[in-house]
Amino acid sequence: MPDFSHIIGHEGIINHLQNAIAAGKVSHAYVFHGEEGMGKKTLALAFAKALQCEAMQQRMQAGKIDACGRCVSCKQAEGRNHPDILWITSDKNSIGVDEIRTQINADIRIMPYQSRYKIYIMDSAEKMTESAQNALLKTIEEPPEYAVIILLAGSLQGLLPTILSRCVILNLKPVDGRLIKEYLMGKLQIPDYVAEMAVGFCGGNVGKAIKYASSEDFESMKEDVFHILRYIDDMELHEIVSGIKTISKNKSSINEYIDLMQMWFRDVLMLKATNDPNLLLFKDEYRVIRKQANTRSYDQIENILKSMDDAKAKLKSNVNFDITIELMLLSIKERNNG
Repeated sequence: MPDFSHIIGHEGIINHLQNAIAAGKVSHAYVFHGEEGMGKKTLALAFAKALQCEAMQQRMQAGKIDACGRCVSCKQAEGRNHPDILWITSDKNSIGVDEIRTQINADIRIMPYQSRYKIYIMDSAEKMTESAQNALLKTIEEPPEYAVIILLAGSLQGLLPTILSRCVILNLKPVDGRLIKEYLMGKLQIPDYVAEMAVGFCGGNVGKAIKYASSEDFESMKEDVFHILRYIDDMELHEIVSGIKTISKNKSSINEYIDLMQMWFRDVLMLKATNDPNLLLFKDEYRVIRKQANTRSYDQIENILKSMDDAKAKLKSNVNFDITIELMLLSIKERNNG
């Protein structure tokens, strides 16, 4: 379980949390907002661990606002069995009013068992129903002195304005690619080329970079995508549909497939704009990328990239998978032939 010192990036958020601990002005409610893999859970756990650390006062006197990692509280936090760090869970697709009433509202009036704080962490907080949020709102409005509620949210749209207005909202921003590459190569022993690809792929998302760099399936995924992109100008409709069926076997990874396609066309755009092959992420594909850059206008490339963003948005809204991917690929083919 990481401490603040082991977290990659997010310096602004870490400073905010450390200053709150040092000043004794910890809020009763936080929202950690960012897409999956950005580090919401890691930050929340590091914060909770630091708040409960038995050696925190001595460490602050020494200028260290971080968990010691050695006391009983830290060991319990690392083992995920700390009696005063509680995870709000649900077996359903949504978090209902019953979960809030039983896991927070009924429990929060009981004093902490051993620590200064009683901390509640809720993952995917945007999945709370409106009635669940209204039940939680009453607790957030009048919390016990020792209570800290941390909501982890991939989107703020699902949270009521009344909830958001009573929470400190911490937005996780993309992490500098250099830091991610250093971590992948230094800590995980990932080869330079793979680390470079992971950084280009992840968009500043550390979790996505680690998943990408460590995936045994990545090369086959990349080859599936590149086969379509290399030959899409010359492919017939039935061949494109065949390519769709290959991708359809991996619906859970479709966003990664589309991300790879976008990386390819960003290379096309980069080469067209700079004429510098050294700036390409996929240098091995230079010949094909050069040909595609020469046969497309800037507008066509931008439209291709937009069609991929549109496809991801439609898939998130549960529009028919095969139709969405087919339209995207046909759009790429049409615009490629411009």
